[in-house]
Amino acid sequence: MNLPDILEKYNRSSPGATALVEVRPLSGQRRNISWRVLYERTNRLANALLSLGIGKGDTVFLYAYNSIAWLEVFFGVMKTGACVVPLNYRFTDKELRYCWEIARPKAFFYGPEFDSRILNLQSSLSGIRHYVCLDSKASSFGSLEGLIEKGMPSTPNTQLRDDDAAGLYFTSGTTGDPKPVLMTHKNLFSAAVIEAYHHQLVSRDSLLMMPPLYHLAIGHLTGNMLVGGRSVLLTEQISPQTVIQTMSAEKISVVFLLVPWTVDILEAFDKGRLSPVDFDLKAWRLTHMGAQPIPPVLVQRLKQYFPDMQYDTSYGLSEAAGPGVTHLGMENEHKIGAIGKAGLLWDVRIVGNEGQDVAPGEVGELIARGPCVMREYFANPELTAATVKNGWLFTGDLARFDPDGFIWLVDRKKDMVISGGENVYPLDIEKELMQHPKVHDVAVIGTPDHRLGEIVTAVIQVVEGETLHEEEITVFCEACLPRYKRPRCIIFDQVPRNLTGKLNKPLLRRKYTLQIKNKEC
Repeated sequence: MNLPDILEKYNRSSPGATALVEVRPLSGQRRNISWRVLYERTNRLANALLSLGIGKGDTVFLYAYNSIAWLEVFFGVMKTGACVVPLNYRFTDKELRYCWEIARPKAFFYGPEFDSRILNLQSSLSGIRHYVCLDSKASSFGSLEGLIEKGMPSTPNTQLRDDDAAGLYFTSGTTGDPKPVLMTHKNLFSAAVIEAYHHQLVSRDSLLMMPPLYHLAIGHLTGNMLVGGRSVLLTEQISPQTVIQTMSAEKISVVFLLVPWTVDILEAFDKGRLSPVDFDLKAWRLTHMGAQPIPPVLVQRLKQYFPDMQYDTSYGLSEAAGPGVTHLGMENEHKIGAIGKAGLLWDVRIVGNEGQDVAPGEVGELIARGPCVMREYFANPELTAATVKNGWLFTGDLARFDPDGFIWLVDRKKDMVISGGENVYPLDIEKELMQHPKVHDVAVIGTPDHRLGEIVTAVIQVVEGETLHEEEITVFCEACLPRYKRPRCIIFDQVPRNLTGKLNKPLLRRKYTLQIKNKEC
């Protein structure tokens, strides 16, 4: 069985039931789609693409905000046997061209917000035969609706094998270049099975899905779809008001929250801007969190408002098809702060530099094996071999086992900063800042933030004899970096390096953590 088979299953068993709901608070729009309509529309799209010569061995870009249309393309492309390539809608033009260089797609589906941008990029993306806008009203090219109308509603005659390529996900690497993670049908379907099992999902559940679908956090949604549950996409203006209103109106039972969203909701409750008693939240049974370290106090505060709510922490990474490598377990709230134990179908170890298992309490690198480990970094056998060894995925995260066998993250081998659930790699920013004529040296680190988990902090050593102000760096970054990568704190100081020229980032973190807590960034 694979992900497209889920649509066929519920088209037979519960065709009229709602599969997906799309809520847009800014415009007041709400749209829903049944399993039958979703099944038929994705069949039509797949058959139309097959008639255009798109199938196994091909790749298709998908560049848009969350929507039902996004998921129609996601499943429709899979039904052809082609590999869908979900793209981060925050990517710059440079990053989009980099992804194109690697994936060489035949078709490019995009959201209406990006119409003029895609039109300008078109001439530099050779080999793309078809551009399709998800909204016909804002299209310089063809529209999704027009393509669907051309296809037959019958099931496409495509055989999908477990080891066939299904999704190619670009996730920033330690060099700053996006890394292409190739997922098979088995990878993605296994992630859905694990999600459904971990969170005891059933057909009566309603999931609120807010993380970007281009992330492999999509496993939260496919896990809910696997059991026939209803999934609600909140696609605009994620705020405490819209989250709680949507949960009330849609009778949400399960929600995945990032730390910043949780902080905002709690502050709205604490300051009286929102009151839980004003909403119907009786259906809310489970909150699970992940994507960055979870402060135990945050969960404790949430439980004060909702004492009967269950909680779970999920740990995963893109190379492992997203969430579920480990999970805390809803019965283990006394261990909040840990990332739990190995998930269903997963095995985990903590190893030293020579690959040997370390003793409980000792720090080593967390490694994992299971059915969700990526097939490869696409077209990069060297990087793949350095990351997956004898079936074990080396995560780059340092961790330890406690006496009860629970895993606690200690630090990251890599210098990745996780800000509001987004992975940010310092070298990417350092490369750009070094282009400034007044910057002699720079080090980018993550420093603690109560809302975002971490913020990007740049320590800049100015060229001798020059004067540089924070405003100049801010304007410079606005021109060369997407918003989520721009430093929120800028400090002018000497940049320490060791004798081999390596940045001493641990020293910088120790030096500036307290200072930044007292500085408004």
